[in-house]
Amino acid sequence: MALHTSAEAPLPVGDVSRLIGGWIDRLGAVWVEGQITQLSRRPGAGVVFLTLRDPSQDISVSVTCFRQVFDRIADVVSEGARVVVLAKPEWYAPRGQLSLRATEIRPVGIGELLVRLERLRKSLAAEGLFAAGRKKPLPFLPQLIGLVCGRASAAERDVLENARRRWPAVRFEVRNTAVQGVHAVNQVVRAVRELDGLPEVDVIVVARGGGSVEDLLPFSDEELVRAVAECRTPVVSAIGHEPDSPLLDLVADVRASTPTDAAKKIVPDVGEELDRVRQLRERALRSVRGLLDREERGLAHALARPSMERPQRMVDERAAEIDALTGRGRRVLGHLLDRADSELAHTRARVVALSPAATLERGYAVLQRADGHVVRDPGEAGAPGEVLRARVSGGEFAVRVSE
Repeated sequence: MALHTSAEAPLPVGDVSRLIGGWIDRLGAVWVEGQITQLSRRPGAGVVFLTLRDPSQDISVSVTCFRQVFDRIADVVSEGARVVVLAKPEWYAPRGQLSLRATEIRPVGIGELLVRLERLRKSLAAEGLFAAGRKKPLPFLPQLIGLVCGRASAAERDVLENARRRWPAVRFEVRNTAVQGVHAVNQVVRAVRELDGLPEVDVIVVARGGGSVEDLLPFSDEELVRAVAECRTPVVSAIGHEPDSPLLDLVADVRASTPTDAAKKIVPDVGEELDRVRQLRERALRSVRGLLDREERGLAHALARPSMERPQRMVDERAAEIDALTGRGRRVLGHLLDRADSELAHTRARVVALSPAATLERGYAVLQRADGHVVRDPGEAGAPGEVLRARVSGGEFAVRVSE
């Protein structure tokens, strides 16, 4: 294919197609897995035509095989079946079309599917996509619910009717998609991401009725599992019946056993909530009444106390106590004053009796020298003619010392 071409020397289409065919012919046979979306078996024709599609991507390729190759699995394979094909790429030059020439076709059995799903489950679990810590709680009362389901399906009807029966004001944003087949994964992933991008959507429900393992395979697809894991909005998985457990159930924030169960999980029951409100109101009323009754009894008990019935009684008692204490204080003080007066009079009498003035009153006199010294001995009187001062009761006078 490394050719020298230009606008002046182009290659004809036939040469290009022939060169592509020659390059493809050098390719070897490969094992390819996919899902049969179209199957054409013309009566009497020796070749069977079918289209093999990747369930997780919007890619398909044409496959041809001889009738005897397809007849080996014709009884167990039909449109929608998953198969593994051993085929060699071929280039049909007249139409410029690539196809695969199959030499062996093997149906993918349930056991093999389950083994592959288990291997994928372990791989995703090791990444932490199923961890409980990643689960987001559902809002108590979502204002807008996103619903991904089949068009006019029983799952859609069950979710809508049961949710509105529980809470009539609930609103839904519905996205109808294929829920099985080759287009299911792409459409469901696109719907989930679209609803997750709407800020007014509070919760997303992915719902589908029951089915076989093959029918539920889109809800175990790795692309869908990763898309749900990336959602910022809580996701509820409501796929199939109770025994069904696609990988979507493990990555979703809440698993519902059925679409009806999903409706019960996403919105509360208005009747139950009204009963709960009524019970809470009655409980609060009983509590308030009990509190009032208890306070009334306490108030009545307080009012029945003597101090409350006759509040002046306490004042009177205290006044009587004060009067008694005052009288007692006065009596004690009187006794103390009388005793002090008696003691004072007695002491005064003793002082008066022992005072020099009393001695002078009895006719005695005190002689003092000029320097004030009291004469106690005749020898202290001094020389004859010395003047002394005599002090008597009535006053003083001078005396002269004689021989």
